[in-house]
Amino acid sequence: MRFLTTSLLFFILLNVNSQDPGRFKSDIDHITKKYDTLWNPTTETILFTGSSSIRIWKDLQDRFPNHQIINSGFGGSHATDLLALSDELILKYQPNKVFIYEGDNDIASGKKPRNVVRTIEQIVHTIRTEKPETEIILISTKPSLARWDFRHKYQRLNRKMQRLSKKSNLIEYANVWDPMLKKRKLIPDYFIEDGLHMNTKGYDVWYSVLKPFVEH
Repeated sequence: MRFLTTSLLFFILLNVNSQDPGRFKSDIDHITKKYDTLWNPTTETILFTGSSSIRIWKDLQDRFPNHQIINSGFGGSHATDLLALSDELILKYQPNKVFIYEGDNDIASGKKPRNVVRTIEQIVHTIRTEKPETEIILISTKPSLARWDFRHKYQRLNRKMQRLSKKSNLIEYANVWDPMLKKRKLIPDYFIEDGLHMNTKGYDVWYSVLKPFVEH
C-alpha cells in the first residue's frame, strides 16, 4: 500500500510539473503561415526563438535589414517546450545562427537553474545533430520588475549558460542582464506596465548587445 501511495504521488507530481507543448498549436500555426510566404530557403537564415521577450520583438527584421530573420518566439514557453517543438520552430528553417531565450518562465515557475540548463543543453544537442555548423547564441535571462525577487536564481542560471557556451566554439553567450541594470538596480524605463515585458528602450539595449553576434 505504501508503494502504491508513493507511486501515485510521484505520478501526480510528474504530471503537475510537465506541460503539454500542444498548447502552442495556434502559435506554431501562425509562425508557419507567416514564414511560408516570407522565408527564402536559399538565403542564409538567422533565427530568434524562445519565450515572449522574443515573440513580441516586432521589429527584429527591421533592425537587421541585411539579414533574413525568422522570429519563432512563442509566449509563455519553457525550455522543455522549445525542446519538444525544435523541429517546427528551429530545424524546419535550417538556420545558420540561432538565438535562444529561455529560462525566464522556468525560474518563475519554480524550476531549478541546473535543470533548466540541462534542457538547454539538449536543445543545443538537437540542433547540432541536424546542422552541426549552426552557431548558437544563448541569451541570458533578463532582469525585470515583476520577477526581481527571483534575481539570484536568474543569475545562477545565467552563469550556468555562460559555462555551457565555453564548451564549444559554436556556442556563445549574450549578456543582456548587466546592461539593463545601473549600479545593480533595475531601470524601470525599460518596461511596459506589467513590469515584465520590454518597451522600445529595453529592446534598444538588447539590440546593442546582440548586434555584434548577428553581424560577425
